[in-house]
This record gives sequence, C-alpha cells and structure tokens, in this order.
Amino acid sequence: MNEKNSIVEIWVYLSGSPLLALFITLAAFQVGLFVYQKSKQSPLANPVAIAVILVATFIQVIDMPYATYFQGAQFIHFLLGSATVSLAIPIYRGLGSLKKRSFPLIVALLAGGGASILSAVGIATLLGADKTIIGAMYSKSVTAPIAMGIAERIGASPTLTAIFAVATGILGAILAPFVLNALGMKSWWQRGFPIGVAAHGLGTSRAFSINHEAGAYASLAMGMHGIVGAIAIPVLFHFFNS
Repeated sequence: MNEKNSIVEIWVYLSGSPLLALFITLAAFQVGLFVYQKSKQSPLANPVAIAVILVATFIQVIDMPYATYFQGAQFIHFLLGSATVSLAIPIYRGLGSLKKRSFPLIVALLAGGGASILSAVGIATLLGADKTIIGAMYSKSVTAPIAMGIAERIGASPTLTAIFAVATGILGAILAPFVLNALGMKSWWQRGFPIGVAAHGLGTSRAFSINHEAGAYASLAMGMHGIVGAIAIPVLFHFFNS
C-alpha cells in the first residue's frame, strides 16, 4: 500500500514538473521522425503533425493544464527567436541565385503571399468568422515567430495566429508534393521556392530532407516572405480595416 502511495506521489510530482512537458515534446517528435523515416519519407507521415497529435493526446489524458505544459515547452519555444534571426543566412547565400532568377522568384513570392492572405481572409469573412479569427488570418501566411510579432502589431491574437501558422505549415508540407507533381514542376528550385512561401519552416524542413537545392530555395523563400510580410501585412490590415 505504501509502495502504491509512493508511486502516486511521484507521478503527481512529475505531472506538474516542466521537465515532463519538455520530455513529452521531444519524445513525441522523435516518434514522429521515426514513423516518417520508416514510411520512406512519405509526406502523409509528417513528423510535426504526428508529434502535435501525440502531445495533445497525452496532455489531455494526464489532464495537464496548458500553462504547466508551456513551462517546459518554453525552452523549445525560445529557440524560435534564434531560428528567425538565422533566416538571414539562407538569404545571404541565395543572393547569387536571386539575381539570376529575380523576376520569377519575386513574382512567385508576391503572388503566393497575396493569394494566401486573400484566400484565408476572404473565406473566413464569407463564413462569418469574428474579427479575432479574421485578424489572425492576415499574418498566418508567414513563419510562426514573425507571424506572432505581426499579430501583436495589428492587434490580433498571437496565440491564435501561431495555431493557424503551424496548421498552415503542416498542411503545406503534406500537400505540396502532390500539388507540385500535379502541376508538372520538376526543377528543384521551382519546387522548393513555393514550398517555402506556402509552408514556412515545416515545409522548408521537408524540402531539405528531399533535396538540398529545394531546401535552399525553400529557406530563401521563407526568409523573404517573412521580411516582406512583416512590412506589408500591417499596412494591408490597416488599409482594409480603416
């Protein structure tokens, strides 16, 4: 009986510890990565999507409050800032390619970014979504760390924006190969750039796992989209809501 009580006490202590949340997050991603590799890198077995499902299920089962979970997950969340700053590296390395293919890349960036905002905001508006959701839809088209900063500038919810941004990245990483194959796009730079524009960091990670050139152009697109979005999205938001 004492042994059972001891086990219960240990579990109560661990369930409230931030380190448990950190362990759950890292373990879930490792499981997702294992499944992704065993599936021969199938886009349907996206490791981030698997990790999100596992983490959400586990903390629901053990009844862990989100605030407690985030105390541990914030150590990983902190790295988002460093990842955002590191976007300067692929942009610098890709300047040579950007000069050679500047026109199609810039057109693709503006068209992709514009279509992402207009379609998301338009659909949300037509479906009668409230202003909180519509506001989050403006900035979800760029990578999550930048999107959260934009959300604060335009008065939208950073948390809701992050959810939409991550969901966009996951869906983009899963669906992009099928869409690009259907369009007959075979050049790696042509496949990588739209993935970076549409699917952010998750799509870029997926592109790097397939081909280095595709990953380089995806990271270039993600960085450029983040810079342009940080400047243009607040302007567009205030223009349409003035």
